[in-house]
Amino acid sequence: MAKDWWLYHGTGEGAVRRARLEAGSPPPWRDFTGTPDPVYAPPGCTGPAWERTRRRGEGYVPDDPEKDVVNTALHLRRPLLITGKPGVGKSTLAYSIASDLGLGPVLHWPITSRTVLRDGLYLYDAIGRLQEAGLEQLRTPGAAAAVPPAAAGPAGPAEPATGPSIARYLRLGPLGTALLPQDRPRVLLVDEIDKSDIDLPGDLLTVFEDGGFDIPELARLAKEEPTVAIGTDDDPDAAARITQGRVQCRYFPIVVLTSNGERDFPPAFLRRCVRLHLEPPRLDKLARIVQQRLKVDIEGSEEYQELVQSFLERAEDGDLATDQLLNAIQLRLAGAWSDAGDRERFLGTVMQHLTGPSA
Repeated sequence: MAKDWWLYHGTGEGAVRRARLEAGSPPPWRDFTGTPDPVYAPPGCTGPAWERTRRRGEGYVPDDPEKDVVNTALHLRRPLLITGKPGVGKSTLAYSIASDLGLGPVLHWPITSRTVLRDGLYLYDAIGRLQEAGLEQLRTPGAAAAVPPAAAGPAGPAEPATGPSIARYLRLGPLGTALLPQDRPRVLLVDEIDKSDIDLPGDLLTVFEDGGFDIPELARLAKEEPTVAIGTDDDPDAAARITQGRVQCRYFPIVVLTSNGERDFPPAFLRRCVRLHLEPPRLDKLARIVQQRLKVDIEGSEEYQELVQSFLERAEDGDLATDQLLNAIQLRLAGAWSDAGDRERFLGTVMQHLTGPSA
């Protein structure tokens, strides 16, 4: 039974709950002052990107304890750190939140060992801008001034004194796009943050606390161009206007960070997150997932009950992902592996262990 304080239910059709989300008062320490740009409109609940978010999110089946934690993060406007073994649905939960509350397509920031904070905030093609300035000078000799040495900065090569607008060479990253000032939050999935360089969680702290960041390349030009319209992670032609080189959120985005447990995080980072650990689903939840995703009633079919039981038994010897069970049932629905003598070979093909001796 849904609780009165819940905003996220995991059942879709959340227009009323989205209105409550937008109207809710933040904690005083999470109240940000960004001013929405009346010209910029983030993607809504239409188009291919939204359909991908909706389809993926509608397949997630949350338990009540999960809903409690997700709603805690929503009310406190804090990042949600989700841990658990691969394949338990950590990433899919982000899509479920966006789909359930109608918050538009999920912004996705996949993390690798080479990822740095700036990758998520914005991208600047300084080399491309310098090349374009050089070509412009060749087309119109004397039109472009020499590049002063002082224009060089820590962000990269020197910037041309004149030439093409810097806006063509700047684009917000997924985190930067999520932090654009809006009255309705975007959902940002920071996927597999445990794979990051050791410094990234600490670097994120200031952004999470301030709800904003500066773009030095724009700040240096603030007197000449106080407002610059640049592209977003969703759309390079979106023209989100940045004033004085500062991006400052109004409603802190719904940040979902996932971790497979490959590393520990510093206490200062953990203190600023609401944490949720997802255990592998057991029989009752698996039955609900199969019903939700494939419209198959496990209780009404002995064959599919046996497949689920085989999945649970094999999971005792090494990790399996829920989608491996879905793959097995999908194949059986298509009539594959119909020979009873091929059962073990079928199971070995579609339910290979992710960890353990046989992985």
